[in-house]
Amino acid sequence: MQFKKPIAWLVQDANEQGEGTLKRSLSGFQLIMLGLGVIIGAGLFSLTGIAAANNAGPAVTLSFVVAAAGCAFAGLCYAEFASMIPVAGSAYTYSYATLGEWVAWIIGWDLILEFSVGAATVAISWSDYLTRFLANYGLYLPPQLTRSPFETITLADGTIVNGLFNLPATLVIILMTLVLMRGTKESAIFNAIVVSLKVLVVLVFIILGWNYIDPANYQPYIPENTGTFGEFGWSGIIRGAGVVFFVFLGFDIVSTAAQETKNPQRNMPIGILGSLALCTVLFVLFAHVMTGLAPYTAFQNTAAPVAVAIENTPYTWLPQLIIMAILIGYTSVIMVDLLGQSRVFYSMSKDGLLPKIFAEIHPKFRTPWKSNLILCGFISLFAALVPIRVVGEMTSIGTLLAFAMVCAGVIILRKTNPELPRSFKTPLVPLVPILGILICLGMMAFLPWETWLRLFVWMALGVVIYLAYGRKNSVIRKRLAQEALEKAEAKV
Repeated sequence: MQFKKPIAWLVQDANEQGEGTLKRSLSGFQLIMLGLGVIIGAGLFSLTGIAAANNAGPAVTLSFVVAAAGCAFAGLCYAEFASMIPVAGSAYTYSYATLGEWVAWIIGWDLILEFSVGAATVAISWSDYLTRFLANYGLYLPPQLTRSPFETITLADGTIVNGLFNLPATLVIILMTLVLMRGTKESAIFNAIVVSLKVLVVLVFIILGWNYIDPANYQPYIPENTGTFGEFGWSGIIRGAGVVFFVFLGFDIVSTAAQETKNPQRNMPIGILGSLALCTVLFVLFAHVMTGLAPYTAFQNTAAPVAVAIENTPYTWLPQLIIMAILIGYTSVIMVDLLGQSRVFYSMSKDGLLPKIFAEIHPKFRTPWKSNLILCGFISLFAALVPIRVVGEMTSIGTLLAFAMVCAGVIILRKTNPELPRSFKTPLVPLVPILGILICLGMMAFLPWETWLRLFVWMALGVVIYLAYGRKNSVIRKRLAQEALEKAEAKV
């Protein structure tokens, strides 16, 4: 038997208010800022150059448009679900209602992998950028405190020393956890300030760089294909879209805050689609200026293509500002990842699939503070002791799988529950959800086999936990069993 969570139960959960529930405090604007906070990360400053140099040339701007269209299909489906089922948990909750408990557990376990290890990865990279930033001002952190014990550092004099633990990575996770525990509204205000700063830096780059664009760098705008699929030409634009697609990932985290949103039926679609639309405009303009400042071939074999582009302007101070933007961007990404992780844990715990401690709400701040603390300990320890080469290859396979499931869920609910009120409807169903599914599965198919292996190992661990704990303590199983017993007794 496939145990599905009735929509009526979800709506009842969404309408509950009180000491033991999450506080509704987020507006549509704050949700947009939440989306911008996780989407605009350091990937923009690196993947844009990679896609331009290896795949699309100046037409990387078109790659961003194609990638955004792919995200939009999933985003439209998320918007319908979020307006119809405004509860925490995102794709996990939606899958529970449409595809059943087993699939929901798989999605939830996937999201745990994405958010937790992703936060640790970003924290480690944040530490590296902070070290570089401070070094430019003559401030040097002890190298042993910026690397894991499994890494070595070569000093300026050639001496090789072993790392002890990554202190900056640990501290930034602790700091962001404290901000989250203080309250979702306060976290959103902090995030809005941080996002405003890093959007400002992106705009500064676009505005200042625009005056130094060399039109010759756009010739040809779509370089001729080399004879290999994905190396320039129109196939290169599509391959480039696959590269920059990962810059957009994270907008789904907006839906994890549905239960803390005022008027979610109206504001959730605004937050999801609004953040996607604004990011697309910013990314296209950013890529246009970057490829206009320097020929796309200049971005070959460099992890800092923006620095290469800036060399063609008189603004020598701009690279340091870009590093600052990356630091700011990473900070908000870490915070939003931790937010999404704790809200998925909250939903799974409320359903009995994880221990109750993850759903305990602080009486004053109305946040899942114990879940925040536990996750802080685990993720900060991971960031402090594990080298980035181990976690640096984290991809979006879990996110893509979740996207596909949400798209499928929209089709299923249109058939099984057509009468449910939907303040936002995905247009052109089933075409839009099917396109979303095909794009997501297609991108998953081209991911490295090592990624699939890591996913398999993680899922195997999840199956063990589900069979040992989740299935036995499932609230819906107990509740449906009780209802069946009552019906049987009533017949007698």
